[in-house]
Amino acid sequence: MIKTERREWEKPLALIIPGLNNSGPRHWQTMWEKEDAHCVRVELGMWDAPHRNTWVNKLNAAIHASSRPVILVAHSLGCHAVAWWNALERPGADSKVVGALLVAPPQVEGPAIDDRISSFSPVVRQRLPFTSILAASQNDPYIAYGHAKRLARIWGSRLVDVGHLGHINADSDIGNWPYGRYLLERLTAAVAPRPPLIAGGNVDLLTPHETRLEIGR
Repeated sequence: MIKTERREWEKPLALIIPGLNNSGPRHWQTMWEKEDAHCVRVELGMWDAPHRNTWVNKLNAAIHASSRPVILVAHSLGCHAVAWWNALERPGADSKVVGALLVAPPQVEGPAIDDRISSFSPVVRQRLPFTSILAASQNDPYIAYGHAKRLARIWGSRLVDVGHLGHINADSDIGNWPYGRYLLERLTAAVAPRPPLIAGGNVDLLTPHETRLEIGR
């Protein structure tokens, strides 16, 4: 019988990035953080009056502090913080960030925009260099669905229509948002797949689809 084993695999760290006013106890981001040790909130500070560059710097510090690959899980204004981090920090091929789940980014341009988020305008028109999903609601009060589609196109994100969930927050009454966890799991599997079971002995991995086994006598 050939003994099988699985090569060491490290689950990416999910950095939770809230938006304006932080995420309270009934918010799915807070629930994920409590339920999963692999989910850690970035303490951006200045939650009631965010400053773009301060948020970018703190996000950058949290990314560099991680000892493993990172997936960014951003909500609302936090999505624009991710876009600005990418634009200002210009992460290279060796970046720890391997993916992002961007949920309900608000409109940050226009005369009716809350002054507290004005420093995050204009919209960053630069493609994200890592795999990303943008989850948008059909009836988000802070952004029209059509504009969310344009953001996904600009950032190179896969757009996911989650239906009519408002701003996809505590007021949406979605608890820990199981569908969001599903999206995160799919994203994780895409950017950091588990290695396959391999036979014990001398193994030389050639390609993801081709493995030569030399089984010792």
